[in-house]
Amino acid sequence: MFVFELLKALFLGIVEGITEWLPISSTGHMILVDEFIKLEASDAFKEMFRVVIQLGAILAVVLLYFHKLNPFSPKKTKKERMDTMNIWFKVVVGALPAAVLGVLFDDWMDEHFYNYQTVAVTLIVYGILFIVIENRSKGKIGKINSFQELSYKTAFLIGMFQILSLIPGTSRSGATILGAIILGSSRYIAAEYSFFLSIPIMFGASALKLYKFGLNFTDSEIAILLTGMIVAFLVSVVAIKFLLGYIRNNNFKAFGWYRIILGLLVVGYFLIFG
Repeated sequence: MFVFELLKALFLGIVEGITEWLPISSTGHMILVDEFIKLEASDAFKEMFRVVIQLGAILAVVLLYFHKLNPFSPKKTKKERMDTMNIWFKVVVGALPAAVLGVLFDDWMDEHFYNYQTVAVTLIVYGILFIVIENRSKGKIGKINSFQELSYKTAFLIGMFQILSLIPGTSRSGATILGAIILGSSRYIAAEYSFFLSIPIMFGASALKLYKFGLNFTDSEIAILLTGMIVAFLVSVVAIKFLLGYIRNNNFKAFGWYRIILGLLVVGYFLIFG
């Protein structure tokens, strides 16, 4: 029986590792997958697991961007170190809105929005938005093509878009990428800034969930959580590299269509079998 739970955690880690970085909503997918692959654990553990498993995915960003995000690297010039610190300042500014509201409304969000109906609606709505915004942006070149060109005001406004991701199915990366594109960012900088914003947001969200759950883990719960995190980390490395390569020559419309189709399938499934 325990082996089956580890296999479930492995599968959930794969889902998390892929969907955390693609703008298709990791939390939404985790909620939907839980309808079919249910961990034999308490509701409190599963609620915590859905968030803390994302730490594994976040560590992939830390690994891949360690040099770029390290302001103390001896290989960098003084100017490069200052530029790195500026990236971090802009990440903090962008992370503040969602961090504050996330702490204030965490329990309320869990109670009212963690369900398939919300996920289905947000998948479809933001799928349509991706297609509309990409059509409007066709042929246009982003005004912001480096982090030096990203102002603090724009960073904060992108952070305001990230607030939308507190609703499951929205996609944290999707909300920030859409916001950044609307505000004039290139797709590449939009994606990278979305990655960097995830670091403080997800560390904070995980710490909050662990605090609420407590540290009274059983051995099996520790094994399940670590399995999910490690798999999410490994898959995330591949997913991040794929996305950055993909957007060099493509837009986000394919993800928009995916969201719409998945949302409709979810509605159809639960109308028939729910």
